[in-house]
Amino acid sequence: MTTTGNIDTITDSELQAARERYRVERDKRLRPDANDQYIEVTGDYESYVADPYVEPGFTRDPVVRDVQVLILGAGFSGLLAAARLRDAGIDDIAIIEKAGDVGGTWYWNRYPGAQCDIESYIYLPLLEETGYLPIEKYSRAPEIRQHAIRIAQFYDLYPRLLFQTELRELRWDPTDSRWHAGTDRDDRISARYVILSNGPMNRPKLPGIPGISTFTGRTFHTSRWDYAYTGGDERGGLEGLADKRVAVIGTGATGIQCVPHLGRYAEHLYVVQRTPSAVDVRGNRPTDPEWATTLKPGWQRERMRNFNALVNPASLFLGSAPSEDLVADGWTSLLGSTMSASVEVAQSGATGDDLGVAYERADLAHMNRIRRRVDEIVDDPDTAEKLKAWYRTFCKRPTFNDDYLPTFNRPNVTLLDTDGRGVERVTEQGIVVNGVEYEVDCIIFATGFEVGTNYTRRFGFEIVGRDGATLSAHWAQGPRTLHGYYSDGFPNCFFTGLNQNAFTPNFCHMLDEQVEHITSVLLEAERRGSRSVEPTADAVQGWVQEIAATQMPFTTELQTTCTPGYYNGEGATGKGKGLLEGLYGFGSDAYFEVVRTWRENGMPGLAFPRRDTEVSPNAD
Repeated sequence: MTTTGNIDTITDSELQAARERYRVERDKRLRPDANDQYIEVTGDYESYVADPYVEPGFTRDPVVRDVQVLILGAGFSGLLAAARLRDAGIDDIAIIEKAGDVGGTWYWNRYPGAQCDIESYIYLPLLEETGYLPIEKYSRAPEIRQHAIRIAQFYDLYPRLLFQTELRELRWDPTDSRWHAGTDRDDRISARYVILSNGPMNRPKLPGIPGISTFTGRTFHTSRWDYAYTGGDERGGLEGLADKRVAVIGTGATGIQCVPHLGRYAEHLYVVQRTPSAVDVRGNRPTDPEWATTLKPGWQRERMRNFNALVNPASLFLGSAPSEDLVADGWTSLLGSTMSASVEVAQSGATGDDLGVAYERADLAHMNRIRRRVDEIVDDPDTAEKLKAWYRTFCKRPTFNDDYLPTFNRPNVTLLDTDGRGVERVTEQGIVVNGVEYEVDCIIFATGFEVGTNYTRRFGFEIVGRDGATLSAHWAQGPRTLHGYYSDGFPNCFFTGLNQNAFTPNFCHMLDEQVEHITSVLLEAERRGSRSVEPTADAVQGWVQEIAATQMPFTTELQTTCTPGYYNGEGATGKGKGLLEGLYGFGSDAYFEVVRTWRENGMPGLAFPRRDTEVSPNAD
């Protein structure tokens, strides 16, 4: 898989024309309400978050427990945290999970075609530890979910799990230096430490389309797929749609994967598009058994680090990328070929604007290839033109699929391109797009999960720390952490996910590095006999300043010129609402080394009061 990353093929006039086209496409999609355009899924909309995968009527007696570590969430982050803690000899753990089983996002995402877009040999965590090798290069949702179950079984986590349970209160008690948690099932759990592994994407996002509640047909979100209505399962077979007119709203990663199945079975499918995705080749294949026999101990971590270095722009610009590509997938090809062209410019001594333009030229060459691919596959020229993504590569998450674009050659599939405006309104019988009403029997929202909305809105509880301070108030102007893991005023409380740390497309690698770090800090607290662990306010402020100082100009410009999406807070760049805002600017490899060195240097800026003192490091 190659790209045309030769920047010499891009003329100045082509570059300027692309900039202008990108600006026009961005501006037509900007909305003053940004993230506020989405409806909170409460009240009349609670059905969109109900769990369709469990038997109704589950009850149990309230639990009263005192544990060493309370983990919120049993997705891969929570499972990794529990596994690493157990490996370190910490067994006194409780895990709260609102779903009916483990898996997190992969518990909820059971839509047809759901599949990881990162190579499964590096994406699925703890493969060596559990003795499992995925059956394909890109695992499908059932296999991913089963691997989450495998981890929970291997580490004996089920006795520690409270399913179908939601946290309602988390409060620090200075009298016993413990966190006290209350749930919607009246559980009372006390814990020395809390690890928040509830993930950045766990609450369905519902667009605030006028009239959405008036529709009389069937409607659901892709993260709560209604197979009782559609028939079939994650592999397809949606025969219940044979006499149904279906509208799917959303053409991000989820829409890309489920549209081919809907198009194959629906009487008629309308694909409603506000912004097209860039769709590259998937190229999935079964695991080669001969290759499997060549794997040596430590192979997964080596492969993860190799991938991470190759897709990390900072590594490439700094000339520290490895010469060998172990993964050789769409991501490493995309970034490697695109970036290598601009690296040559960087290594010639160019800096500043020249370096940014070099990357921009290479990026345009790549996106031109993606747009040509649409023409090669889609028969109707008008439809093909509307399916072309006019933005830079990382304005939105790249997608990889071999079946999405050919679906638009089917006679029963219609693309409803809204030219960036979205659906005008929903009626009792259907949807209105570009002034035309389309009657449908079913509306499916492939609109993803909330990102950047208020913490308490997404997670349904408030964190109350020292002296009654709330985390939402403390972070009102954006996250305030040391390295992204802990915040002053909230002792013994650890965060995972994207909070002032670093991003890699292989999210599970990032999470594994995070929980290993948290485990090291927690073990150090136990070694010192500490009553609590808390960063000083000075250390937090220093890291906030470090995050601001390391922002690379080309990254900041990329976000401010991008079409709206969850990466940049729906266009509200600079307000801390985007998934990729406020991260360490030199990339994940450099970030992992920063925190590794920090641990080796004695963890400066992190206070470990003795059990018999309980003095805040931030006291006057």
